[in-house]
Amino acid sequence: MTPLAGKTALVTGASRGIGRAIARKLADAGCDVAVNYFTGHAEAESLVAEIRGLGRRAWAVQANVADAGEIDELFAALAAEIEHLDIVVSNAASGVLRPALELTPKHWRWCGETNALPLVLLAQKAVPRMRPGGRMIAVSSLGASRAIPGYAFVGASKAALEALVRSLALELGPRGIRVNTVSAGIVDTDALRAFADREAMLVAFAARAPAGRTVSVDDVAGAVYLLCLPEADMITGQTIVVDGGYSISV
Repeated sequence: MTPLAGKTALVTGASRGIGRAIARKLADAGCDVAVNYFTGHAEAESLVAEIRGLGRRAWAVQANVADAGEIDELFAALAAEIEHLDIVVSNAASGVLRPALELTPKHWRWCGETNALPLVLLAQKAVPRMRPGGRMIAVSSLGASRAIPGYAFVGASKAALEALVRSLALELGPRGIRVNTVSAGIVDTDALRAFADREAMLVAFAARAPAGRTVSVDDVAGAVYLLCLPEADMITGQTIVVDGGYSISV
């Protein structure tokens, strides 16, 4: 079954982890996919080959989405390959994991310009190429609304991302474009390995979540997919939490 057949998606930070799972899920559902990456060239090319093996079109496009000039170049490269975009997933993320008292303005710029700003830069370039029924989806985390040790600037940038989603949903609604956030609980990706207490975090999360386990990359990809379906046309400006119930338990 390919409910998204004929659609074209752009997924940022798609060479590994959550982004890779999202790109693969959208391809499984029928999408052609532009695979954006920053440093993972080999991983991006292998994903492109995998997607093409499904009979879809796919392209690997290198760009640092925190840089407006590189986003311009990304869309210029895509213009030669695609006529329109239907789905844009802003997933690329980075940040500094330190106590708030040790953070600097440079760290703030790093987090904000990587995690929040790209959504607007992508929208400015993508919206003219999008048709009614289009979707923009940002990937956030529970740190946007919860205090996590060492996560101050990353969490603040994710909160800013969710606020931008609401503003874009308001602006783009009349165009028939829906904008939402998927906020993930703890997912065992490369990014989580930056936390010194990674193993303890995974165990504690699974113990507290009513679902009884941590979140997988495929769980997050599934939520993105659901928001792309026509049945989700009246969902916009929302943050969909994928955490197995962790955030509702005490």
